[in-house]
Amino acid sequence: MIDPVISLDKKTVVAMVHVPALPGSPDYNAGAGMSRIVDAVVDDLEALQSGGVDAVMFGNEFDRPYVLKAPPEGLAALAAVVGQVKSMIKVPFGVNYLWDPVATIALAVATEASFAREIYTGLYASDMGLWAPDCAGAARIRSSNGRSDLQMLFNINAEFATSLDNRPLEIKAKSAVFSSKADVVCVSGIMTGMSVDQSELRKVREAIPDTPLLANTGVTIDSVNDLFAMTDGCVIGSHLKHNGDTWDSVDPDRVRKFMDKVESIR
Repeated sequence: MIDPVISLDKKTVVAMVHVPALPGSPDYNAGAGMSRIVDAVVDDLEALQSGGVDAVMFGNEFDRPYVLKAPPEGLAALAAVVGQVKSMIKVPFGVNYLWDPVATIALAVATEASFAREIYTGLYASDMGLWAPDCAGAARIRSSNGRSDLQMLFNINAEFATSLDNRPLEIKAKSAVFSSKADVVCVSGIMTGMSVDQSELRKVREAIPDTPLLANTGVTIDSVNDLFAMTDGCVIGSHLKHNGDTWDSVDPDRVRKFMDKVESIR
């Protein structure tokens, strides 16, 4: 049995590799092509790994405006990117195709990822329209492909959206574990790069003490100590970029300083 990447009290740091805009996205640079995307991913991957992060996650954050169903060319391109850099990956890795849980699990199966994050449950009014993710479809792809080891990371409060489910967040977390078999629960801020509400995070921790919990957005070197007191780790992206800018490249110095802080507290 393979040990899970994310587990209770491990304080795992999952660092984002934000893949440049893919084919099908309005910001895709057709002139530069896929080679430019791969080059940028290699640079960020090397910076993150040399800085000592525990795991990385490949995501298509640059594919704005986001969609709820992955286009074939975008999904194929992200799989191709991961395949081309896979020999360089030295830590466990995961994937996330925003905002399609079924495509994300299919991508994880194809790339042999260790974990896959998405919005799997709930109903939302969002920038992308009415959002009703298919958790059952995603879970069945994992099962039918023999990937029971693949950790499904449930982001339970979607960015860029308002939940149409008025239950408290801690109840939704407990329900996701009970009814949808969440392996890991992630709690987010209202947008990428924005901090988690720590009072909500604390309530979720109390509601699901036996399920790994991650702070999913807005983690910084100044907040990580408080967040790790309530969680089993974090997903971090923007803070590790130059000037903390989501759309910039990874800053090796910021990665090293952040991981030095993490090592001092875990």
